[in-house]
Amino acid sequence: MRTSVIRLLRSIEAYRYHRARNGLWHRLMGRIARRRYNFWSLVTQSDVSLYATLGRGLKLPHPNGVVIHEDAVIGTDCMIMQQVTIGMIGDGDVPTVGNNVYVGAGAKIIGRVSVGDGARIGANAVVVHDVPAGATAVGVPARLVDGESHKRRR
Repeated sequence: MRTSVIRLLRSIEAYRYHRARNGLWHRLMGRIARRRYNFWSLVTQSDVSLYATLGRGLKLPHPNGVVIHEDAVIGTDCMIMQQVTIGMIGDGDVPTVGNNVYVGAGAKIIGRVSVGDGARIGANAVVVHDVPAGATAVGVPARLVDGESHKRRR
């Protein structure tokens, strides 16, 4: 499964590379890259837009059901688990996810939301408000939890 995710992300990069250039060769290679993208999207059962801004080092360990809107911005070295939706509400309000962010399984990040660097989003959380850098958000709707009090309850 890991190789299929890598191939999906590489086909997105290839499509963008050839789309940004002119000429018959790049048009042909862009079409081939788009077909590869369609194939790997079916195999991985994910909908990562060709036009989303994806940072380097994006990890999708279980890509099934991952949906990323075309205007969303994802930082570098983020890990996104299965069944995650990063999308919009209303008139083009899309999320921005910082660097080194972990998004748990089934989480939804929707609307004009900013998730800071190093933040953690819990499984099945619905994020509709900004999450500061280094914070942890859990629940529906997501609320911030204090790391120290969370550790004491264990």
